Parts: sequence; C-alpha cells; structure tokens
Amino acid sequence: MADIIHVSTRKGLFTFKRSSAGRWEAVNVAFLGSPVSMSLADARNGNWYAALFLGHFGVHLHRSSDRGASWNEIAAPTFPEGAMLPERMASEAETPKMKPAALSEIWALEPAGEQTLWCGTIPGGLFRSDDAGDRWHLVDELWNREERMSWFGGGKDDPGIHSIVVDPNNPQHVLVAISCGGVWRTRDGGTSWECCSNGLRAEYMPPDQAYNPNVQDPHRMVACPENFNHMWIQHHNGIFHSTDGSQNWEEIKDVDPAVFGFAVAVHPHEPGTAWFVPGVKDELRFPRDARFVVTKTTDGGRTFRQITKGLPTEDAYDIVLRHALDVDQTGNMLAMGSTTGNFWVSEDSGESWQAVSNHLPPVYAVRFVEEY
Repeated sequence: MADIIHVSTRKGLFTFKRSSAGRWEAVNVAFLGSPVSMSLADARNGNWYAALFLGHFGVHLHRSSDRGASWNEIAAPTFPEGAMLPERMASEAETPKMKPAALSEIWALEPAGEQTLWCGTIPGGLFRSDDAGDRWHLVDELWNREERMSWFGGGKDDPGIHSIVVDPNNPQHVLVAISCGGVWRTRDGGTSWECCSNGLRAEYMPPDQAYNPNVQDPHRMVACPENFNHMWIQHHNGIFHSTDGSQNWEEIKDVDPAVFGFAVAVHPHEPGTAWFVPGVKDELRFPRDARFVVTKTTDGGRTFRQITKGLPTEDAYDIVLRHALDVDQTGNMLAMGSTTGNFWVSEDSGESWQAVSNHLPPVYAVRFVEEY
C-alpha cells in the first residue's frame, strides 16, 4: 500500500506522507506559488516529474532523482517549426483558419516499457521520450491525421490529450483520450493510429453528429491493469464502459445523482469496480443539491451506490477535476482533491473518507507514489 501522495495544485506540488501512526501529513511543498498541472513518480527508476504552466513564462518541466529533495529543470516538449492547428472548430464546408501550435499545458505523463515516457499536451499533441525526458519528439503519425482538423477544445481553448493508457502486457499498445477528439489507439508504439470512439455519444452536438467519433469529449479514460479489455470513460455527458478494449463503448444512463463529472478511477484487479464524482454539468459544475458524494459500481455499471461517509453532504461546492482522483495498486486506497482545496483519503476501497486537508489551493491532480 502506497504511503506517499503527490497533490498538484494552483500553488505548488504538495507531498503527503502517512506517518507511523497512520496519519497523513504534508511533508514538503515544491514550486510554492506556481501552478503545477501534473506530476509523475516513475516507479521504474525513482524519478519524480513536475509540470508547471506559468502563463506568459510558458510551460516548464522539472525532474528529481532524490524523491523531491532537489529538482532540475529539463526540456519541456516543443512543437516543431511549422506545426499548425485550427483556430477554432470549423464546419465541414469551411476551410479552417490556422495558427501556429505552441505548448500551453502538459496534461498527461505516463511511463511505458523499460524507458519510454508519454506526454499529452494542450494543444492536442502527443510526445514521446526514450531518455527520461531529456529529449522529446512529437508523434507525427497522430498529429498529421486529417481528423485532427476537426478536434476542438472542451473547456479549454484548444483540444488536449489528457488520458494516456498503456497496456501493462504490451507497451506498444497505447490509447489516448482527447477533449474533444475522442479515443485513439496505437498497437505499434505510435506508428499507426485508429479511432476507437464507437458508441460514445455527444449530446451537445446536432442529432446527426451525436455519434461522430471525432467530436467526442471524454473527460477521463482509465483501464483495469489486470484486465486491459475493461475500460471506463467519464464523458462530458455520461459514463461509458468498454469490455472489448475500446472497440465498442456502452453508455450507462440513469445514475443518481448525475452522470456528469470529470474523474474516474478503476480498481486495478477488479475491472467491474469503478469510482466517479458526479456534479451538475456545463457552466454550473457543483455537486447536485450541494451534496458531495462519490458513486461506486462493483458490477460493471449495472448498479451504483452513493458514498457519503466522511464527505460534506450540505453546502458543498467541490468539483473533482479529471486527474484529481487516484487509486493505488492494491485497490484499497484512494485519494481525491477538489477545486476548493479539500483533500481526502480512503483506506477501505472508497467506502469511507477522511479529510486530510481543507485548505489547500485548488487541486489539479492527485497521484500515488508507488515504491521504487
């Protein structure tokens, strides 16, 4: 069971550690005052990574080889000269107006195989490093897809790759989820790609475009490590489940109190068990009736339970963003942070929660640090 958690916030990267008495305590904060969009603790070699987005000062990527005692800035991914993207979503009859691609945020960091790192960015670029992040290259085979001209931002100005899922049994098999551009898969390490959005539905589109695979807005995609065919998506307008490795997605409807949300986590060994944090959608984005709950299914989405033990059930306006819910490798421990600076941990598979902090900056991402 992991005993360290990274919490990426609007004002720095906080490291929490469980004491010998079982209490979670903040033991360090790095980059205090700076927005940290994503972290990664690489269990293969012990490296820690932190991605900062500093507005006019750009995106910065840092690496630590001593578990956060010191940090060194390394090269952030950069788009090659001449890389372009549409200024906005264009209709089929329009020729999109183009603008230069410039990195605005690192939205995903994931390890693969023995030494590969994958990085998902806004605007919609997938980058790969094979030397612990010293050098990055844009995956042209995805970037140059004609379908990318139809991608658009979902809440952000530009499309973004926020979910990267790597098959633990085959590091060449990788899936990415894009807001808004659907789900894409490679089986050869990025040389070729196919869209895997069949069954996803976008109710914000005209009826004849609702199932268009290229305009879907998956907020977060996860896969069960022990059974990689089982995948879950928290979509902009629903919950979706795949049991055939993303070839087809089934929409799960009528989940009380809502099917809207950003975050989803799946049990590492039980593919039918997943957790969600629902809210009122679109511009509202707060828990229904100001009652904060976690919903959990253990039967593949046939039924859901609302969990409230240890959570605020009145006058609560927390939203959990797409990367701010995580589960450890045992499936027993979960961690969750909110936009209002609350941070909770569960040590009984999400059945009850304890508040660790109620006064953090807005939380962007939460990740367990597994043993090196």
